[in-house]
Amino acid sequence: MQKIKVLLASRPKMLSDVIRNMVERQPDMEVAGEVLDPIELLLAVRAMKVDVVIVTPLDSDGESRICRLMLAEHPQLKIVTMSAKDDMAFLHESGASKKRIDEPSEPSILGAIRESMRLITG
Repeated sequence: MQKIKVLLASRPKMLSDVIRNMVERQPDMEVAGEVLDPIELLLAVRAMKVDVVIVTPLDSDGESRICRLMLAEHPQLKIVTMSAKDDMAFLHESGASKKRIDEPSEPSILGAIRESMRLITG
């Protein structure tokens, strides 16, 4: 079974470590890399073969703009955004509006990623 490759774009460092630990404990996922800067994120997505990007935290303006840019170039990409201030998470997919992940928690976020990947791999 091929692992789901995840690129992390998380700040602050403590949150990044928590998300990295969450992904690394999953037998079907692996962390492919980590970036902090939005420009680095766009370049990394272009250079790397990743399935999912997890971005935290983003304000509402930055979220829609950077997600649109990544999905326009990589329609197969799945993007999970999490907001630190209001405890919300969303899954962004090409051709679909963002979907809210109800009651964001480790199981619900991982479940949303797995479900979205299952839909494209059949």
